[in-house]
Amino acid sequence: MVGVADMTRQLETVFERRQANVLATVITDAYNQLVKTSDFSELKGIVRELAQAQRELTQAQQRTELRVEELAQAQQRTELRLEELAQAQQRTELRVEELAQAEQRTELRMEELAQAQRELTQAQQRTEEAVRTLAVGLQETRSEVGGLSRSMSYALENEAYRALPAFLQGRYGLALTERLVRTEVGGEEVNFLGRARRNGQQVLIVGETKLRLDERRAAGRAAESVLETLARKVAAVQQAHPDETILPLLVTHFARPAFLREAEAKGVIVVQSFEW
Repeated sequence: MVGVADMTRQLETVFERRQANVLATVITDAYNQLVKTSDFSELKGIVRELAQAQRELTQAQQRTELRVEELAQAQQRTELRLEELAQAQQRTELRVEELAQAEQRTELRMEELAQAQRELTQAQQRTEEAVRTLAVGLQETRSEVGGLSRSMSYALENEAYRALPAFLQGRYGLALTERLVRTEVGGEEVNFLGRARRNGQQVLIVGETKLRLDERRAAGRAAESVLETLARKVAAVQQAHPDETILPLLVTHFARPAFLREAEAKGVIVVQSFEW
């Protein structure tokens, strides 16, 4: 008969020490009580079943521990993912806050732009009003300058009416037979119109006044315009007096040399006020 200790050592290869000791004790007691062979065989079957159940339980325990480990790892991954989501949420909230601040700055900027637009509109209105005032003032200035120019032209003409007879006779040998007058011929206003004799021949003087004769003004157009105007008036007088010899005349305060040459080439007498 195997002792309890020996049997315990054999059973420990399958069972835990405490279980192996209990089984060894039970088997020994049963053997000592002269159990029947059939009962002992049944007992061995039970032992085998218990051993199989123990192995299955151990395997189940191992699978459970493995599953628990997997669950623990999954839990760690979940917690990590939750942490990542929390950080993403924080970044999102931060971005939302930045966007809100940016929107506030945009609204403030829009308000500033709107204010600037209002101020610009008001400034534009003031500018337009100033321009209108300036335009009125300019028109008044032009009227005043025009009036002054006319006054100076009339003064030049009045002075010329007194000085021309002696000057024309002394410089050009023209002896007036009729006094110079301002008149209108053929719808054209003529500043000087009068008859004179030169070398026994009668001529009809047709004259115009211009304060300054300068071919450079408006790229030469001012001088040309004066000569064209005089030519138009000469043509009107010639049509009214087809048998008369016309002598064109320009009276001015100052004429540039180039203009004098051009006028001389066209047979126009130019008299400057400082000459008489």
